[in-house]
Amino acid sequence: MPLADGCHHVALVTEDLDRFLEFWVPLFDADVRLDLTEGPMRHALVDLGGGFSLHPFELAEGDSTAGTALPSMFERGHLDHVAIAIEDPTTFELLRRRLVDLGATDGTLTDFGMVRSVWFEDPDGMGCEIAQWTDAPARTLDEATREPLEVG
Repeated sequence: MPLADGCHHVALVTEDLDRFLEFWVPLFDADVRLDLTEGPMRHALVDLGGGFSLHPFELAEGDSTAGTALPSMFERGHLDHVAIAIEDPTTFELLRRRLVDLGATDGTLTDFGMVRSVWFEDPDGMGCEIAQWTDAPARTLDEATREPLEVG
């Protein structure tokens, strides 16, 4: 049996911590557990629920990563994207629509069989997903289906 109890947090760099918080906090009705300036940096802990937090850092001007265009999927280095687990189907659809309203996605749902997901990008261009486990058999990338969000 695995010994870990889940993912505690993911640390990342943002160009603008206020903009980051304005996107993530209302999207997930999140709690900001920490917002602290230490020397040339400011960082926060954003509790998304289920024991999982994002830990964004805004570094001093001249940081080499903040605000730069990100490479394509699987060319981003060790951490490619963040997928956030959403168990409840109603909450999944609520978040899907909120993401569309924020302009972070077109709302297309990708069904990989054992997981359904909606890809989005945050204001810094970081690739993310909301993801939901299902009981269906797994599908390959080629077998996955894509369902646009119904308008109305």
